[in-house]
Amino acid sequence: MQDEKLQGNDKIEAAIEALQKEPTQEMLAHALTVLRRRMKEDGELIVAVEPFPDSQIRLRAIRTADGSSWWAVFTSFEEEMKGADQVKSTFMGSMRQLFETALKTEGIKGIIVNPWNRTLMLDKTLIRIVLGSQPDEA
Repeated sequence: MQDEKLQGNDKIEAAIEALQKEPTQEMLAHALTVLRRRMKEDGELIVAVEPFPDSQIRLRAIRTADGSSWWAVFTSFEEEMKGADQVKSTFMGSMRQLFETALKTEGIKGIIVNPWNRTLMLDKTLIRIVLGSQPDEA
């Protein structure tokens, strides 16, 4: 079972896996290019959310050892399930909209794609590259 909007995200997983095996600038550029292509194809990611008492839903942030907060997203339901005990609720969202929102959100350092496996941490500079905007644009 795979949602139509997630089809093709296996290319992202393969690019991240290749980057993990060979962490070079060239492999990073390749992974970012694959993300951009999927975004332009109107691809979606699975976004971890958490309900709050005020009836709002907020994107779930993961705090890293340095104290930074990152949004958690997944390329597939299989990737999400690798940390199933930690993710309670999700929704599917547009890659472009997610990236653009992350750039505007204070207190978020970026987005972690697949935090449990085949992980890629996209800080705001890398998100701007994927979006095709200049580093000084926000």
